[in-house]
Amino acid sequence: MPFHLSSTAFGDGGWIPQLHSCQGADVSPSLEWTAPPAQTRSFALVLEDPDAPGGMWCHWVLYDIPDGVLALAQGYKPGSVGVSGINDFGKLGYGGPCPPKGRPHRYFFKLYALDVHTLGLGAGIPRAELLNAIKGHVLAEAQYMGRFERR
Repeated sequence: MPFHLSSTAFGDGGWIPQLHSCQGADVSPSLEWTAPPAQTRSFALVLEDPDAPGGMWCHWVLYDIPDGVLALAQGYKPGSVGVSGINDFGKLGYGGPCPPKGRPHRYFFKLYALDVHTLGLGAGIPRAELLNAIKGHVLAEAQYMGRFERR
């Protein structure tokens, strides 16, 4: 069975509930994953919106998630597990979908299984720095996509 990422909040490719957006409580959805490679020592997570007007927009950066953790509960708070990076809103932790009105966007949750326990990075790094740090350490990647449109 391949490395797999899912959520009970919405189906893969489905509509992200308003609860998880700037129009709702802006809380992260629950995420679960299965079948990471046996050599996995930690995980890293990035949430990206490639449809943002200015190009790729990062909504969530999280790394050094221990290998024994196979889920994140709804409403993740920085410091509860792993190390939080900074999103493109300039904040630690999750920042939900908030596209311009009338333009549906795609949101890609990307989970990386890594061969190291920690990356040796401090909190608050941006997406680009994380992606650079995991080069050569990625054993597998799982992806889950949701859509959102502001009304």
